[in-house]
Amino acid sequence: MPIYPQRSVTMRYTLRQLEVFVAVAQHESVSRAARELALSQSAASTALSELERQFDCQLLDRVGKRLKLNALGFQLLPKAVALLDRGEEIEELLRGQRGIGSLDVGATLTIGNYLATLLISDFLKAHPDSRVRLQVGNTRSIIERVAHHELDLGLIEGDCQHEALVIQPWVEDELVVFCAPHHPLAGSDALDMDRLLREDWIMRERGSGTRLTLEHAARHRRGRFNILLELEHTEGIKRAVESGLGIGCVSRLALRDAFRRGSLVELSTPELDLRRQFSFIWHRHKYLTTGIREYLKLCRQMTAGIQRSDEIPLPLTP
Repeated sequence: MPIYPQRSVTMRYTLRQLEVFVAVAQHESVSRAARELALSQSAASTALSELERQFDCQLLDRVGKRLKLNALGFQLLPKAVALLDRGEEIEELLRGQRGIGSLDVGATLTIGNYLATLLISDFLKAHPDSRVRLQVGNTRSIIERVAHHELDLGLIEGDCQHEALVIQPWVEDELVVFCAPHHPLAGSDALDMDRLLREDWIMRERGSGTRLTLEHAARHRRGRFNILLELEHTEGIKRAVESGLGIGCVSRLALRDAFRRGSLVELSTPELDLRRQFSFIWHRHKYLTTGIREYLKLCRQMTAGIQRSDEIPLPLTP
C-alpha cells in the first residue's frame, strides 16, 4: 500500500468566498451575483470584502455602476474557476460517484437547434445524476461567454481568433443559398454574384457565424447584399424565404428536411465558397473536468466517420 507524505495546509480563504468572487467578476455586480448564488446582497458583499481583507488586496475596481476585474483579479479568475470545478468533482466523488458534476455548454444557433440537444440527451442518459445547462446564441456571444468563464465549453460555427481561447475543429459544415420553389430564381443554372446581389436577402444578424461566412465568401465583390430583413433565428429565415420574401443562406444541415419536402430549393452559387468548420472552444486556463471530457467524447462519437454536418443521422421532422 503506497504511503503518501503528509501535508498540512491552512487555507485563509473559503470556497464560498471564491464562488462569490467568480460570480461578481462574471456579472460585474454584487447584487446580481448574490441572486445567482441565492445569497443576500450583504452576505455576498461580506464574503468578497473578507477575501480582500484577509490578503490585504483589491480584486475589483468600481467603474461607474459596474465592478471590473483589476490586474490581480484577472489573474485570479481562471485559477478560482478551476479550483471550484475541482471542488465540485471532489464533492461528487464523496457522494458516491453518482454523477460527474454540472456542465454549462454554449452553442451557436445551428448547432444548438440541431445537434446540442441530442448530445445533451445522450450525455444525461450516460450520466443521469449530472446537470447540463445549454445557452444558445450567435458566435460572438458564445465566444464572449466562454472568454469570461460563464460557459465551460462552446460549440461554434464561426471563426474564433480570441487569444484566451483554445479552438479545436470538430466537423465541416456548408452553407447553402436557397429560395422558395415559386421564386423567379428557382431552377436557375449557376448564378453569378452580380445577379445574387440584386436579390432581396433574408439574413442572420451581425455577430453570427453564418453571416460572417457569407460576407467573407463575397468579400472580393464591390457590391453589397441587399438585406431586406435580419433575423436571429434560422427557422424564421426559412419561413420568410418560403413565403417568397427573398433568398437566404443557412447551413445545409438546417435545410435537409425542407429540401426533402420540396418547400425550399437550393440555388447554385459556384462563385461562393461557403464551407466552414464547426469547432469546440474553451478557455485556455480552463480545467477540463470529467464532464467536459465526456461531453467532448460524445460529440466526436456523433461525427465519427462523418465528412460533413448534414451527413449526421438525425430524427426526421414532419
